[in-house]
Amino acid sequence: MTRGPIQLDLSVSYGLPRTGLPAAVSFKRWAAAACEGRIRKADLAIRLVDTKEGRSLNRHYRGKDYATNVLSFPAELPEGVTLPLLGDLVICAPVVAREAREQGKQLAAHYAHLTVHGVLHLLGLDHENDREAEAMELLEREILAGLGFGDPYEDE
Repeated sequence: MTRGPIQLDLSVSYGLPRTGLPAAVSFKRWAAAACEGRIRKADLAIRLVDTKEGRSLNRHYRGKDYATNVLSFPAELPEGVTLPLLGDLVICAPVVAREAREQGKQLAAHYAHLTVHGVLHLLGLDHENDREAEAMELLEREILAGLGFGDPYEDE
């Protein structure tokens, strides 16, 4: 574990109207919380997209023909190159809004959860098996509680 505050360089781009979407400062707070104690310096980009772009990216990179809530693209640096480049997150705003409605969650809480979840993927965590999933979900709960949000898995 690293000590001290994270130095986070975050770029947020909006591929759809920003009305009702969290501000870049919120994404920075959520991403920093996910990085805190795990990495000292990070460069990260988050892009918010509509359903069409989200579906296209998911189809191209994962072979799945639907828009998903968050896609994580870890930076792939050449061997020997050390930069704080963490990677990119793509968040599909209409999917996030629909899920929040269906699950009875506050929209900001769902965005915070998906941001934390995506950043943890960029940091190398995964949920391919039950043990990994339990560990990742526990970490997400702890981070979100520190941000003032409830358990995102409470009703599942």
